[in-house]
Amino acid sequence: MESRFVFNIEDLLTKWGLPENYVTLLNILSGIILIVIIAVITDFVLKRIIIALIERIVKKSKTAWDDILLNRKVLKRLSHLAPALVIFYSLRFVLYDYESIVTIVQEAIKIYIIILSLMIVNPLINGLHSIYRTLPVSKDRSIGGYIQVVKIIIYLIAILLIISVLFNKELTRLLTGLGAIAAILILVFKDTILGFVASIQLSANNMIKVGDWITMPKYNADGTVIEISLHTVKVQNWDKTIITIPTYALVSDSFTNYKGMEESGGRRIKRSINIDMKSVKFCTREMVEKFRKIQFLKEYVEEKQSEIELYNKENKIDESVIVNGRRMTNIGTFRKYLENYLHHHPKIHNNMTFLVRQLQPTDKGIPIEVYVFSNDQRWANYESIQSDIFDHILAVIPEFELSVFQSPSGDDFQKALSS
Repeated sequence: MESRFVFNIEDLLTKWGLPENYVTLLNILSGIILIVIIAVITDFVLKRIIIALIERIVKKSKTAWDDILLNRKVLKRLSHLAPALVIFYSLRFVLYDYESIVTIVQEAIKIYIIILSLMIVNPLINGLHSIYRTLPVSKDRSIGGYIQVVKIIIYLIAILLIISVLFNKELTRLLTGLGAIAAILILVFKDTILGFVASIQLSANNMIKVGDWITMPKYNADGTVIEISLHTVKVQNWDKTIITIPTYALVSDSFTNYKGMEESGGRRIKRSINIDMKSVKFCTREMVEKFRKIQFLKEYVEEKQSEIELYNKENKIDESVIVNGRRMTNIGTFRKYLENYLHHHPKIHNNMTFLVRQLQPTDKGIPIEVYVFSNDQRWANYESIQSDIFDHILAVIPEFELSVFQSPSGDDFQKALSS
């Protein structure tokens, strides 16, 4: 059953005496012109009236999510669908005798609608992602990888739909055919699959998020995470260079995340100074009296001396021989001084691990290690605190008649030869 254009003017043109072929051509042209006019009016009404009204309402609203979607131009792109649909459904009423042309044009419109739908869905997803990033939960849970997976799936569906339209094949048959090349697809999308799995693990285990400070020596990464995507994680190093790390590498390889340190309220200071073993000795009376006058040692020296004297007296120790009984040493007293000095330091966290210890002696001397936490985590301030502490330690060591060990230089050998 043939369909006729609703405003058929064939009879009118025939009465005017025009040839039949001209009548048919003019009838088709008038119908096409009318369809174009309707499409233009539809586009004008949507853009200039409806969307303009919605934009005014959105700009007056206090919520941020609608402004994000508006800035992505989702509504403007959505309005382009209406003219395409008008042409798609009206064309058959005009070209009722040209089925092949109608089919070709409709197929082209279908492809246009698919591509336009991609142009709508893509910014819509980006807008939703931007809205998510405004939420507090986004600081702990990045969904960048999932967003990219969704986009890939949508693009694959769009490609399959376009192929289905071009070759006039059912989508189910195309999907069935994909099973035969699944192995090839796995090879092609190997990095995507690995990245997707890694993204799930990173997110589910809360291993990393944007803003975290991480170090990964294998990739020369030492800085702040600025982006997490399906395939890569971008790290901006402290020298402002940007390192790109495969997402799956953060699961397969080891890396250090300083998030725990930042959340703890302290930052570790772990550094040692090597003491020359030849400078270690028992404290003389003069040294003990000198140490009594040091603010951070006065109480310790008095208690220690009382304890030693009582022990030596009870055990009838002959103190004329220096190795008999118990005595204070300059290195032990120095360690106690460091403990009290650091306990009174305003920038040291006293509620976290606090150690001043002697490590295994080596050919480089006796390491005295300071293992404490500063209460200021900012890098520049942390380095300043650490430097100030060791400046003081190096300056105070001679007061305990100790020497810092350092490898001899050419000047040392020259002085030894000249003497």
